[in-house]
Amino acid sequence: MVINTRIFGEVTISDDKLIHFPLGIVGFPELKDFALMHDSESGNQGGIRWMQSVQEPNFAMPVIDPLAVKADYNPQVDDDLLKTIDGLDDVLVLVTITVPSDLTKMSVNLKAPMIINVEARKACQVIIDQDFPVKYYIYDILNGKKNEGKAGE
Repeated sequence: MVINTRIFGEVTISDDKLIHFPLGIVGFPELKDFALMHDSESGNQGGIRWMQSVQEPNFAMPVIDPLAVKADYNPQVDDDLLKTIDGLDDVLVLVTITVPSDLTKMSVNLKAPMIINVEARKACQVIIDQDFPVKYYIYDILNGKKNEGKAGE
């Protein structure tokens, strides 16, 4: 399938790369099919990727593995929700990133992770009952990792 995206321009997405959210995502229940992409020009800088909607080509969310910014992140997820994605055999957990004009206020939403069954290519976004922040600031964390990489050069 070929879609014309706002961020990546025209891209071809093979069916085996689609991720289906049976219940949609928080705030956008009608958006159910996505592709996980990264900007090949800047590489996978800081582990940031994009969850690109197939239904709405202008809609893409930056996402990251939460363990890249909070090593002890371990949310408890309701088993009933996991049934919609066919279990937890091989999962990828991602959280959305908010990038305001002031980059020092960049944050991730640890309250609503996306749980992806990699094998089945099914996913759900859940609201965690535990005390995780909607805005967990990550600028200093990502900047520190970038500087660590430079120190090793």
